[in-house]
Amino acid sequence: MVTFLPSRPGRLAEVPSFDRAIGGAESNVACALAAFGHAARWVSRIGTDGFGDHLVACIAGHGVDVSAVVRDPRRPTGVYFRTAADRATGAYEVAYYRAGSAASAMSLQNVDLPAVRAGRVLHLSGITAALSDGCRELLCELTAPRPGRPLISFDVNHRPELWRDADGPRALLELARRADIVFVGDDEARQAWGLHGGREILRALPEPEMVVVKQGGGGATAFHGNTGGTEDAEGTAVSVRAPEVDIVSHAGAGDAFAAGFLSGTLRGLPLRDRLRHGHLMAAAVLTVPGDLTGPPCRGHADRLAALDDTAWGRLRLGPGWTQAGTAEEEANTP
Repeated sequence: MVTFLPSRPGRLAEVPSFDRAIGGAESNVACALAAFGHAARWVSRIGTDGFGDHLVACIAGHGVDVSAVVRDPRRPTGVYFRTAADRATGAYEVAYYRAGSAASAMSLQNVDLPAVRAGRVLHLSGITAALSDGCRELLCELTAPRPGRPLISFDVNHRPELWRDADGPRALLELARRADIVFVGDDEARQAWGLHGGREILRALPEPEMVVVKQGGGGATAFHGNTGGTEDAEGTAVSVRAPEVDIVSHAGAGDAFAAGFLSGTLRGLPLRDRLRHGHLMAAAVLTVPGDLTGPPCRGHADRLAALDDTAWGRLRLGPGWTQAGTAEEEANTP
């Protein structure tokens, strides 16, 4: 969807103008993965309007395959407006205009399912499930156990304002339990399910192979070989603190984290390095105003992810840090 970012801080009623950008959980992940050197495809429906033209051009410009995107002549491209405040504060406001959008009309009947299932990893979001009954049915089918299905990655992305009834938390829990990798913030697990801490989350999600619990600036923990969080369970839990970041905006950081972790998964990296790449991808977005930005070059990110624990703990990243890494790469290229 098209995102409108405020020209200055303040309530939506007070902000005089907005800058246009693009946003969307799945497309953010696809763009970050493509920019980091992976093959990525984005499958969706958008309108035949100018906003749809802008979305396709921008996402394709990041190197994402958009050949399976369908243009809907009867429905508009979704848009939303947000304030500059952090989502976790009471000052944050967001206005979604997605009811009746082209994306909300996605269903089993009009989505190219073979294209969706063709990758090694299929990344889905709870936001899509909230758009309509057809979208929810589509995600239920895509997460259903079946021979040869891709690795299913599911980001809970609890957005209460998008759900039309009180059934959202239960629907998100059902989808999460059918996934292989689950990303969930400890704050949204409390809000949606009344769960406190990693062990309670694991007991509610015994099926996924990997559960990644995000604690914002405190870092993230990946639980691998989950058996429900029992005290004598066989499994591995790895925690990595987030580096200190000079934050411009929190928007899109969760999507970038998922992209970094999935990149490390595709590359077969150890859990610690997958988490560190997630934090580095998130730091790239945290230091810009919009939902999406170019990630650090892979070599620079790999060097940072390989730091010893002391050096990692001293790491501080501010606006422009990804470009510094790119300049370093270019200087070292014969």
